[in-house]
Amino acid sequence: MRIPDRPAGQPELDIISIGECMIEMFCEGPLATTDTYTRTFAGDTMNMLVAASRLGAKTGYVTHVGNDPFQDFLTGAWRSEGIDLRCATPLDRPNGLYFISILPGGEREFTYYRAGSAASFLEPADIDPDYIGSAKVVYASGITQAISQSSRAAVLEAFRIARENNVVTAFDTNLRLGLWSLDDAREALDEIIPHVDILLPSAPEESEALFGTDDARVVIGSARERGVRMVAVKCGVDGAVLGLDDGIHEIPAYVQGQVADTSGAGDVFNGGLLYGLTHGMNAVEASRLGTVMAGLKVRGRGATYSIPSREEAFGVYEGLREVT
Repeated sequence: MRIPDRPAGQPELDIISIGECMIEMFCEGPLATTDTYTRTFAGDTMNMLVAASRLGAKTGYVTHVGNDPFQDFLTGAWRSEGIDLRCATPLDRPNGLYFISILPGGEREFTYYRAGSAASFLEPADIDPDYIGSAKVVYASGITQAISQSSRAAVLEAFRIARENNVVTAFDTNLRLGLWSLDDAREALDEIIPHVDILLPSAPEESEALFGTDDARVVIGSARERGVRMVAVKCGVDGAVLGLDDGIHEIPAYVQGQVADTSGAGDVFNGGLLYGLTHGMNAVEASRLGTVMAGLKVRGRGATYSIPSREEAFGVYEGLREVT
């Protein structure tokens, strides 16, 4: 699967993402005993966008940013990544915030303060058809759906408009049962999947919950029977399994050095994949770039803080191509 260029003369972004970005505070020990935190920003749809932007994609974000002391930090950070913010509009609500800490034994602990966040007030009226129509790819996730009913409706509206304008849609199921019930997640997936071109689920736990199987190939078969053109199932240290018209492709993980933090790795894979598809790579090549991006990201802390540069990612990617 390749994504064609948009018609000549039409304003163009490579990828538009829809969702919530929060303040991230990460530390090296338990929250109860840590004195020092590093402030950055993260959110699944933003993590993907930063990865694609650092590779060189032209990107845009659809969200609300809260009118609180973090507003300037967030918008400044996003602009520094080259992200278009015409549809990242202010709202008189707080921004979401979460803490991530490392517990004894290396387990991660997440503590969220996001109820009533500005981004959760996203609604269909915030979706600009001209903006959606200017993209090659429009992207959202199960988390974007889960943060509120109005946000879920906004995702559906954006994907409907994208399809009407021949814009490719990409969707990460990204199940978070802390935000909603499994029944609601399954219902929302059933709602959106007829409008999805590229599906990006994870296995085994998430696929077992949503699709009733831990087998990536079964997930691929189920999604493609429902009209999805391309499915990339992320399998952690086992890499990814890619389903296309020409069959199944297994993409190995890129593993180098000690893993420090896996948060956001799947999102970063998505960013590498979508960058590749919008820049002339075939789906297998783009997926391999995605595994490289994810493998480099997990060496450092923070969901966006440790996303690699274009130079580092392509240095590794080209090296792997030479070996194979």
